Amino acid sequence: MESPNTGMPIDGFPPHYKAGFISIVGKPNVGKSTLMNQLVGERLSIITPKAQTTRHRIMGIISGDEYQLVYSDTPGIIEPKYALHESMMEFVSSALEDADVVLFVVDPEDSPEGNVVVERLQGISTPILVLLNKIDLLDQEKLEIKAAQWQAAFPSAPVLPLSALNGFGTEVVMGQILARIPEHPPFFPPDELSDKTERFFASEIIREKIFELYQQEIPYSCEVVVAAFKEEPDIIRIHSEIWVERDSQKGILIGKKGEALKQVGIRARKSLEAFFGKQIFLELYVKVEPDWRRKKTTLKRLGY
Repeated sequence: MESPNTGMPIDGFPPHYKAGFISIVGKPNVGKSTLMNQLVGERLSIITPKAQTTRHRIMGIISGDEYQLVYSDTPGIIEPKYALHESMMEFVSSALEDADVVLFVVDPEDSPEGNVVVERLQGISTPILVLLNKIDLLDQEKLEIKAAQWQAAFPSAPVLPLSALNGFGTEVVMGQILARIPEHPPFFPPDELSDKTERFFASEIIREKIFELYQQEIPYSCEVVVAAFKEEPDIIRIHSEIWVERDSQKGILIGKKGEALKQVGIRARKSLEAFFGKQIFLELYVKVEPDWRRKKTTLKRLGY
């Protein structure tokens, strides 16, 4: 017998083994990626204070003796303005279609009224957990008020307080998930941590540094393409292109005498070495690719 998703032999798993897909959804900047990293125990999703940092559906896999949990971090749900946004929302749709459990992350600024995510979730039959994140920003009275608002919007869903940043409440979330996922053989090999490649994680780490170092439209206009990834016994050599849409953005990204781009490289190399556990040789080049965010053929080539 084989797993329907991976073709992996599934002989030898316990008779009551559980496995399921858990999709993390919410508006931008509510803490979805931080929660994903906490639940998986690895830093798979990049994190910045800026909204719309996550662009892809990123799976993080936990395999135990009795269960396998496949988490999906997803882009923040927004009204699409151009083709890139449309592709990002398609990742959200596919994650909701696959889900055995949906983790709907909200923060103290969120409200059920007029919420685009609420409208999207109220029509699905998949079990939902409403996670009230960033509770360290609320006193007890405000926490109770917020929890009551969300409970009224989702009467059959548990509303759970959470601080994804410091891990508070994650054990309770895990217990609620395990109570809801079905008995099923594992979908992935037990040593697999994600569905993404090393090239993908390299490009995301570089993109994270761009979000950290630049303001306004620059991070949102950039895409990172790893053109070459060569792993040797003691070093990984990475050749990467940073795409921008206009010459003016290229100038800002590079900076005076190349100093701005140099800082991206220094920060990225440090994080890449921590992630891969090896010395990194990193080459960065900036390329103008006009209107790449609006060209569906280009987006498809980029994996969107």
